[in-house]
Amino acid sequence: MEYRKINRYHPQLVREKIMGPNPIKLLEELLLQHSLAPGDLVMDLGCGQGLTSVFLVKEYGFRVFAADLWSNPTNNKRFFDQMGLTAQQIIPLHADANTLPFAEEFFDAIVSIDSYHYFGHDPEYLGKCLLPYVKRGGYVYIAIPGMKRDCHDQLPPELLLSWTPEQLDTIHDIAYWTERIGKTKGVTVLSIHEMESNEEVWADWLRCDNEYARGDRRTWEAGGGKYLNMIAIVLQRE
Repeated sequence: MEYRKINRYHPQLVREKIMGPNPIKLLEELLLQHSLAPGDLVMDLGCGQGLTSVFLVKEYGFRVFAADLWSNPTNNKRFFDQMGLTAQQIIPLHADANTLPFAEEFFDAIVSIDSYHYFGHDPEYLGKCLLPYVKRGGYVYIAIPGMKRDCHDQLPPELLLSWTPEQLDTIHDIAYWTERIGKTKGVTVLSIHEMESNEEVWADWLRCDNEYARGDRRTWEAGGGKYLNMIAIVLQRE
């Protein structure tokens, strides 16, 4: 697909900040048909070092809470300051996805790029821990790594070159996520589908020069990429 918004971002900045498959391209594809408006309040859940949060503010005009459990919010604030953003536009915070510190029905939307698969496996998670914070009629936009077809019964050796079985247990196929989300009341599934940007976002990540990217290259060099994809999930609270 053609990326229009990301072209305004310096490639070096993206390489320094990404922590997995290119999150900016994933976010741009995920929001191609979004139903939000400038000024809407959005939580970027699992924001990492804040690159997607900046993108949400600068390219869509949303007001953003940049929430992450493992990244330092002070460091993220410095980054936001460097990008010329104010506290009226973006707020960094330390937050656990299982115990979010917000009022119910606070957000117009929640966006989660490459993180929901770590905490969303419990069939009750969406309904109990996430959906309450979305306004009625609001949206949840998710992009996660997945499998083209579930192969946990017999994991391909190529995948085990980079990840342990325990790590791979967070990655599943569309049928798995459809079943998990289907157990949640009060939400309409607008779409669960394989993302077009799969090969490109992984390639961007594998070109990065850090130990995690180098470790993941072993699987791709052995042809293991054929088992994996990226999955988009778009939901609306009823």
